[in-house]
Amino acid sequence: MITAVIIDDEKPARDELRYLLRKHADIEVNGEAASGTAAVELIGERAPDLVFLDIQMPGMTGFQVVQELMDREEELPAIVFVTAYDEYAVRAFEVSAVDYLLKPVEEERLAQALDKVRRQAGATALSREEISRLVRQMEEGERTATLPHRISVRKGDRYVLVDPNDVTHAYVVDGVVCLCTSKLNGMTTHKTLEELEKDLDGRIFWRVHRSYIVNINHIAEILPLPTGSYRLRLNDEKKTTVPLSRAQAKLLRKVVKW
Repeated sequence: MITAVIIDDEKPARDELRYLLRKHADIEVNGEAASGTAAVELIGERAPDLVFLDIQMPGMTGFQVVQELMDREEELPAIVFVTAYDEYAVRAFEVSAVDYLLKPVEEERLAQALDKVRRQAGATALSREEISRLVRQMEEGERTATLPHRISVRKGDRYVLVDPNDVTHAYVVDGVVCLCTSKLNGMTTHKTLEELEKDLDGRIFWRVHRSYIVNINHIAEILPLPTGSYRLRLNDEKKTTVPLSRAQAKLLRKVVKW
């Protein structure tokens, strides 16, 4: 018998999952919780074999629940994350011993997840390092999924909405944050580059200098200077060049392999 608990802040979602699990004779649901804090207490008390864990919960996310359990250095149960967003979960779980379910949960997909849990029963569980990596990957994916699809740039008395993928770089001058595409250059409503960074995908936008952010997909050339430093030439119409700090040069070298 596999004991399980259901963690979800929405009672209808808990009820539906419990109903679907009744069709699996070897799964015994012996507890529910509606918050991350209550989940940690429940898991500590019941020591279930399996946890169905909602990701998006107020106060304490499913990721934070897992982190709290790992910090206690106790044996971790099998975890099946439940999420309404698949943009990041699929990549995180395809080759992992941890599984996920998309809301609304489908009976066939639940059966597949349970089969995976059964096959791994008694096998070596994921290491804490592997789970930490997955959680970080999912958190980054979740953040990216919520990034704005358009960023406004002020041109005169109007605001132009641009696709972040078209942004070549951004910079700050005299306290004003400016954003550029191949054909457009204007001010943003962001007060600092740090504030702008939060609205950009950190996988492709790099703070290459204290005053510049660059979309690495728009780098055309890396230009060495006699001083031993570098500048980046972009692929916009003006063939803009921006400075590259020594510290960022070391990191960028690992990414673009120059």
